[in-house]
Amino acid sequence: MEATLPNRATDDGIHDADQTRWEDGRMELHITGDPAADKLLSDDAFALLTGMLLDQQVTMESAFAGPEKIRARLGSVDPAAIAEYDPAGFIELFKEPPAVHRFPGSMAGRVQALAETVQRDWNGDATAIWARGDPDGQDVLRRLKGLPGFGEQKAKIFLALLGKQCGLQAEGWREAAGPYGQEDAFLSVADIVDPESLRKVRASKQAAKAAAKSAKASGR
Repeated sequence: MEATLPNRATDDGIHDADQTRWEDGRMELHITGDPAADKLLSDDAFALLTGMLLDQQVTMESAFAGPEKIRARLGSVDPAAIAEYDPAGFIELFKEPPAVHRFPGSMAGRVQALAETVQRDWNGDATAIWARGDPDGQDVLRRLKGLPGFGEQKAKIFLALLGKQCGLQAEGWREAAGPYGQEDAFLSVADIVDPESLRKVRASKQAAKAAAKSAKASGR
């Protein structure tokens, strides 16, 4: 049975047992450098999912600090509350200094779309995405790729984060996550547990960007 982030009860008050507790594989997350933001990521599955969504064209620390900014301004990161919020008002919430994201308009819309999907398809329980029906790694990856804003790479990174730091024990999750699932890969947020691992991940990202730039230049 895989471990899951704790989540609030759904509207009907029903949760499967494997959707409401951690197993021994759980780790406290240390991604943002902000204790409050990291605690929210550790405690709330939808907050963690939202942080992954926001991890685009900003630093990882800034992206994953976004859910705490939303919680502080809205009073909640509950999918229903976010989905039902006035879209124009939600954009303004994103713009409030310090901004939730450097592209507040588009990213506010994506976060609301994600919240609507989780509310509609998963009864407001983000943990059900990787817990309901005892899915294997490929099943979880497929479910993640079905979420708004989650392409192949983002879905694999989040799957690796679930497996490496959130106690996910779905069969074959490492294989489904590809290179991000490898031990000591230091390729993504899934490998960040302290300042040293953050430094290694940044170095690997910079090396990958340099290699891509070089390949593009040589192909001209």
